[in-house]
Amino acid sequence: MKRSFILLGALLLDLQLSLFTSQLSLSSSARACTNLIVGKKASKDGSVIISYSCDDYGAFGSLQVIPAADHPSGTMHPIYHYESNNYLGEIPEAAHTYGVVGLMNEFQLTIHETTFGGREELTDTVSGLIDYGSLMTLTLQRARTAREAIKVMTDLTETYGYESGGESFTIADPNEVWIMDMIGKGPGRKGTVWVAVRIPDDCISGHANQSRIRRFPLKDKENCLYAKDVISFARERGYFSGKDSEFSFSEAYAPTDFGAQRYCEARVWSYFNKWAAEDMTPYLPYAMGERTDQVLPLYTRPRGLLSVQDVKDMMRDHYEGTPLAMTEDAGMGPWEMPYRPTPLSYEVDGRKYFNERPISTQQTANVYVSQMRSWLPDHIGGVVWFGNDDTNMVPLTPVYCCTTSAPECYAATTADAFHFSTRSAYWVQNWVSNMVYLRYSVLFPELQSVRDRLEADYNSLQDEVERKASAMSRDEAVRYLSGYSHRTAGAMLDEWNQLAQLIVVKYNDMAVKRMDGNGQYEKTPGGNPRPVLRPGYPEKYRQQIIKQTGSLYQIPQ
Repeated sequence: MKRSFILLGALLLDLQLSLFTSQLSLSSSARACTNLIVGKKASKDGSVIISYSCDDYGAFGSLQVIPAADHPSGTMHPIYHYESNNYLGEIPEAAHTYGVVGLMNEFQLTIHETTFGGREELTDTVSGLIDYGSLMTLTLQRARTAREAIKVMTDLTETYGYESGGESFTIADPNEVWIMDMIGKGPGRKGTVWVAVRIPDDCISGHANQSRIRRFPLKDKENCLYAKDVISFARERGYFSGKDSEFSFSEAYAPTDFGAQRYCEARVWSYFNKWAAEDMTPYLPYAMGERTDQVLPLYTRPRGLLSVQDVKDMMRDHYEGTPLAMTEDAGMGPWEMPYRPTPLSYEVDGRKYFNERPISTQQTANVYVSQMRSWLPDHIGGVVWFGNDDTNMVPLTPVYCCTTSAPECYAATTADAFHFSTRSAYWVQNWVSNMVYLRYSVLFPELQSVRDRLEADYNSLQDEVERKASAMSRDEAVRYLSGYSHRTAGAMLDEWNQLAQLIVVKYNDMAVKRMDGNGQYEKTPGGNPRPVLRPGYPEKYRQQIIKQTGSLYQIPQ
C-alpha cells in the first residue's frame, strides 16, 4: 500500500527544522513508552526478556543505581515525582532495601511500564502520595519476585494513595512475566483498581500506552490476580453494567479510540506481525484505527524463539514492510527519514491529520532491554542492556544487576537537561542522532555499522565474561562485572565521540570526503583533500522536483 508522494520543498524544510528543534525541546510532556515481552520458553536461551523505551521530549536520560541498605526504625522515605521531581511527601522506609540497577533489582526482579491514562476523573493528584515511577522504585527495593511485587505495589497504593493516571506495568523475574493494568479511584479515595495476568512462558506480549487486559479469568488465581472491587467499582461509576464474566478492564477504564489504536496498539501489532506464529493480517484494520471487533490478543505464540538481540532490533522498528511504513510519503523528507516531528496530530486548512508513531522514536530518553536467567546466580543472571537515546540510533551496552555504581557516561551527575557534555552518553548520542536524522539515507549507514559492530562484540563476549564471573566468589564477581559494565559503557562513549567527529569532517557541507579502502581520507600529493563527492538529492526526490516545477529549472538545450 503506497501513499501519495507529493513533496513540497518549503514544507520539507520546515519539517526538517521542526524535527531538529523538537528533539532539543525542553518542554515537558507525558511519557509515551513501549514494552515488549518474551517468556522464558519463547526465548532462545531460556531468558525472560522485557524491554522499555522511555519516550518523553525534554526528559534527560540517566541510569539509576541504588545500593542495598539497612535503615534504622523511624526512617522516612521521601517521595519525589518520577517526571517533575516535585516533592510529594514521605512514607516509612523498609528496614532493609534491595539494590537496584536501572529498573532491575539484585534478585533480577524487573518492572517496566507504559502510561495509558484512562479515565481522567480517576486520577488523584490531591491526596495520592505515590506516583507510578516512585511505585516502581519502591517495589524494586522491597520485593524479590514478580508475585511479591504485585502485592507490594497494590498494598502501597492502598495505604498511601496513587497519584498517577492509568498504567500498564510489566513485572518480571527469572521465572515468569506479568502484565498489570492499574488505575486510581479518583480524588480523595485511596487505593487502585487493577488486574494482573501472567503471560504464558511460551508466548510473547507487549503494551504501548493502551490498557491491553480485556476479559480475564476470574477463578484462575495461579495466572490472574485482581482487586476485589475491580468490577464493583466499575459498576459504581457507571462504566459497566453486564455480567461479571463479561467484564473487560480496558473497556471499562480505558476505552479505545482512534489514537489508542493507531498510535499505541499499532506498535504491538507490528511486533506480533513480525514474530507471531498466527497471521496478524486480520488485526491490521484494528491497528490502523478502524472500529472493529477483531482486537489484538493480549499475547501470542511466536513463530520462532527470540534472542535478546531480536528484542533490541524490534525496538528499532518503524513499521518497515507494512502498510504503515514511514518511507513512502512526503513526511520522510528528501533523505528518506523514518521519523516524524511531534505533535502526533496537526491541522492543515482546518482539517486534522496525524503522524505515525512507531516503536522507535526520536524522543526516547533511555531504553532498557532486560534479561533475566533462572539458572545463573542473580548477580550474573540479570543484565540491563541500556542505551541513552532512540534504540535505532545507539548500541545498548550490558550493565549487570550487581553493578555498584552507574557508569560515568550514564550517571545523573555527569550532565543534565540544560548542559551538554562530551562525557555524557545522553548528549553525545543525541548529538550524533540529530546530525543523522536530517540526512538519514546518507549518514545512517555510517552509524549503523558502528552500532552493529559494538553490539556484536558485546554479544560475543557475554559467555566468556560470565564464565569468568562464575568461577569467582560473589564479592569478586560483583567487582569484576561492575568493572566490565563500566568499561563497555566508557568504550562505547569513546566510539560515539569519534563517530560524531567523523560525521562532521567526512560529511561537511552536504558533501562527502573521499576515503580509500583502508578507511583513510584520499589526499593530493600536497596533502589536501581530493575533490569531494557531491551526491545531491536522491533520484526519487529529484524526480518529484521536476514533476512539481516542470521546466522551471531545466537547462536550455
